[in-house]
Amino acid sequence: MTPDTLEGGCFCGAVRYRVTGDPKWSAHCHCESCRRAAGGPVVTYAGYETGRFAFTAGEPKVYAKVPGTERHFCGTCGSTLTFRSGRWPGEIHILLATLDDPEAVTPECHVHVDEQLGWIHMDDGLPTYTTVGSDSE
Repeated sequence: MTPDTLEGGCFCGAVRYRVTGDPKWSAHCHCESCRRAAGGPVVTYAGYETGRFAFTAGEPKVYAKVPGTERHFCGTCGSTLTFRSGRWPGEIHILLATLDDPEAVTPECHVHVDEQLGWIHMDDGLPTYTTVGSDSE
Protein backbone atom coordinates (compact mmCIF):
# COMPACT_ATOMS: atom_id res chain seq x y z
CA MET A 1 0.00 0.00 0.00
CA THR A 2 1.35 3.46 -0.92
CA PRO A 3 0.95 6.59 1.24
CA ASP A 4 -1.77 7.92 -1.07
CA THR A 5 -3.82 4.72 -0.78
CA LEU A 6 -6.72 4.46 1.64
CA GLU A 7 -8.71 1.39 2.56
CA GLY A 8 -12.05 0.94 4.21
CA GLY A 9 -15.03 -1.30 4.57
CA CYS A 10 -18.23 -2.17 6.31
CA PHE A 11 -18.86 -2.78 10.01
CA CYS A 12 -18.61 -6.58 9.82
CA GLY A 13 -15.64 -6.63 7.40
CA ALA A 14 -17.37 -8.62 4.64
CA VAL A 15 -16.99 -5.82 2.07
CA ARG A 16 -13.70 -3.95 1.68
CA TYR A 17 -12.48 -1.28 -0.73
CA ARG A 18 -9.35 0.66 -1.70
CA VAL A 19 -8.96 4.13 -3.18
CA THR A 20 -5.81 5.90 -4.39
CA GLY A 21 -4.89 9.54 -4.80
CA ASP A 22 -6.47 12.68 -3.49
CA PRO A 23 -10.22 13.19 -3.54
CA LYS A 24 -11.75 15.68 -5.96
CA TRP A 25 -13.72 17.14 -3.02
CA SER A 26 -15.01 16.30 0.45
CA ALA A 27 -18.17 17.54 2.18
CA HIS A 28 -20.71 17.04 4.94
CA CYS A 29 -24.08 16.36 3.26
CA HIS A 30 -27.28 17.30 5.08
CA CYS A 31 -29.82 16.11 2.48
CA GLU A 32 -32.69 13.90 3.58
CA SER A 33 -31.82 11.16 1.10
CA CYS A 34 -28.27 10.70 2.43
CA ARG A 35 -29.43 10.93 6.05
CA ARG A 36 -32.04 8.22 5.56
CA ALA A 37 -29.69 5.94 3.60
CA ALA A 38 -26.96 6.12 6.23
CA GLY A 39 -29.12 6.51 9.34
CA GLY A 40 -27.30 9.57 10.60
CA PRO A 41 -28.04 13.30 10.88
CA VAL A 42 -25.12 14.18 8.54
CA VAL A 43 -23.16 12.06 6.06
CA THR A 44 -19.60 12.98 5.14
CA TYR A 45 -18.33 12.03 1.71
CA ALA A 46 -15.27 12.37 -0.49
CA GLY A 47 -15.56 12.17 -4.26
CA TYR A 48 -13.00 10.17 -6.25
CA GLU A 49 -12.57 9.25 -9.89
CA THR A 50 -14.06 5.77 -10.34
CA GLY A 51 -10.81 4.48 -11.85
CA ARG A 52 -9.09 5.10 -8.51
CA PHE A 53 -11.58 3.01 -6.56
CA ALA A 54 -12.09 -0.75 -6.27
CA PHE A 55 -13.94 -3.15 -4.02
CA THR A 56 -11.26 -5.59 -2.81
CA ALA A 57 -13.30 -8.11 -0.80
CA GLY A 58 -16.91 -9.14 -0.87
CA GLU A 59 -19.61 -7.91 -3.18
CA PRO A 60 -21.77 -5.01 -2.02
CA LYS A 61 -25.50 -4.90 -2.55
CA VAL A 62 -26.85 -2.02 -4.63
CA TYR A 63 -29.92 0.08 -3.94
CA ALA A 64 -31.20 2.48 -6.61
CA LYS A 65 -34.23 4.40 -5.35
CA VAL A 66 -33.84 6.95 -8.12
CA PRO A 67 -32.91 5.82 -11.65
CA GLY A 68 -29.28 6.66 -12.39
CA THR A 69 -28.18 6.49 -8.75
CA GLU A 70 -26.61 3.66 -6.78
CA ARG A 71 -25.96 3.26 -3.08
CA HIS A 72 -23.60 0.39 -2.29
CA PHE A 73 -23.95 -1.31 1.07
CA CYS A 74 -23.02 -4.51 2.86
CA GLY A 75 -25.72 -7.14 2.57
CA THR A 76 -24.66 -8.67 5.88
CA CYS A 77 -24.35 -5.74 8.30
CA GLY A 78 -26.10 -3.03 6.25
CA SER A 79 -23.29 -0.46 6.30
CA THR A 80 -23.67 2.15 3.56
CA LEU A 81 -20.31 2.47 1.77
CA THR A 82 -20.57 4.49 -1.43
CA PHE A 83 -22.84 6.53 -3.67
CA ARG A 84 -22.83 6.97 -7.47
CA SER A 85 -25.01 9.14 -9.66
CA GLY A 86 -25.28 10.00 -13.33
CA ARG A 87 -25.15 13.61 -12.14
CA TRP A 88 -21.43 13.07 -11.49
CA PRO A 89 -20.25 10.67 -14.21
CA GLY A 90 -16.90 9.06 -13.53
CA GLU A 91 -17.11 9.71 -9.78
CA ILE A 92 -17.77 7.55 -6.75
CA HIS A 93 -18.54 9.08 -3.38
CA ILE A 94 -17.15 7.29 -0.34
CA LEU A 95 -18.62 7.69 3.13
CA LEU A 96 -15.56 8.87 5.06
CA ALA A 97 -16.66 7.14 8.28
CA THR A 98 -16.14 3.79 6.51
CA LEU A 99 -12.41 4.45 5.95
CA ASP A 100 -10.02 2.57 8.21
CA ASP A 101 -8.57 6.02 8.94
CA PRO A 102 -11.55 8.39 8.66
CA GLU A 103 -9.36 11.35 9.60
CA ALA A 104 -7.22 10.87 6.48
CA VAL A 105 -9.57 13.16 4.52
CA THR A 106 -10.84 16.42 5.99
CA PRO A 107 -14.25 17.80 4.94
CA GLU A 108 -14.10 21.10 3.06
CA CYS A 109 -17.70 22.33 3.30
CA HIS A 110 -21.36 21.59 4.10
CA VAL A 111 -23.87 20.93 1.30
CA HIS A 112 -27.66 20.86 1.24
CA VAL A 113 -27.80 22.92 4.42
CA ASP A 114 -31.35 23.93 3.52
CA GLU A 115 -32.27 20.35 4.54
CA GLN A 116 -30.19 20.37 7.73
CA LEU A 117 -31.96 19.13 10.85
CA GLY A 118 -32.89 21.94 13.22
CA TRP A 119 -31.15 20.33 16.18
CA ILE A 120 -27.78 20.07 14.38
CA HIS A 121 -25.42 22.97 15.05
CA MET A 122 -21.99 22.59 13.45
CA ASP A 123 -19.88 25.65 14.14
CA ASP A 124 -16.76 24.51 12.29
CA GLY A 125 -16.32 27.59 10.10
CA LEU A 126 -16.58 25.62 6.84
CA PRO A 127 -18.41 27.14 3.86
CA THR A 128 -22.09 26.18 3.50
CA TYR A 129 -24.10 25.61 0.32
CA THR A 130 -27.82 25.06 -0.20
CA THR A 131 -27.06 22.57 -2.97
CA VAL A 132 -23.81 21.05 -4.23
CA GLY A 133 -22.77 24.01 -6.35
CA SER A 134 -21.28 27.37 -5.54
CA ASP A 135 -24.40 29.12 -4.24
CA SER A 136 -23.01 29.79 -0.80
CA GLU A 137 -25.29 31.18 1.86
